[in-house]
Amino acid sequence: MGILGDSLDKAAAANFTRPMPKSAQAQMRFLVKSEKGTKAVAVLLGVSQRTVERYVTGRLRRPRRDLAARLASEVRKRWQPRVRGRAKRQAATAGGIVIETRARFGYSAAPGTTDDARLRRVTQHLPPAYAARLFDAQAAGAGEQQLREIAAEGLQEIYFKDRGRRAQDLVVEFTDIDYVELDY
Repeated sequence: MGILGDSLDKAAAANFTRPMPKSAQAQMRFLVKSEKGTKAVAVLLGVSQRTVERYVTGRLRRPRRDLAARLASEVRKRWQPRVRGRAKRQAATAGGIVIETRARFGYSAAPGTTDDARLRRVTQHLPPAYAARLFDAQAAGAGEQQLREIAAEGLQEIYFKDRGRRAQDLVVEFTDIDYVELDY
């Protein structure tokens, strides 16, 4: 996806109540159960149906590196959907989201003020409205640029404009992201 989309997925994974299956056999069994068949899992992972069956029975144990990565990714996407949904609902309605980032922030502001972009490390709690917008955009399949715009708008209003108490005409540009970590 992108750096913000991946960060949203990692934040959701932090709310899991049980660890994900670790072995290839356990991961395959979980996928077969969730996808209701070996054929669907084979298409999902890009392997033959017989290969999936061999992992399920334990005849194959160690997948190739690329298959292991796809397998872990698909399991992570489907692991504990109700726990993930409950955590997102809580963040979108009451708790909000904490964003920690190091990125280049530039400004469009009134004449006579500085608008030179520079790297900043910002840790800020965003209200539930911005969390809800991020989750809705991600669920709708929004691209990385749209997620960045929502995060930039939230940081602009809460961190830079201090909820409308200063810098009324300030417009923040959120670029060159070094890292982003989200928590809710």
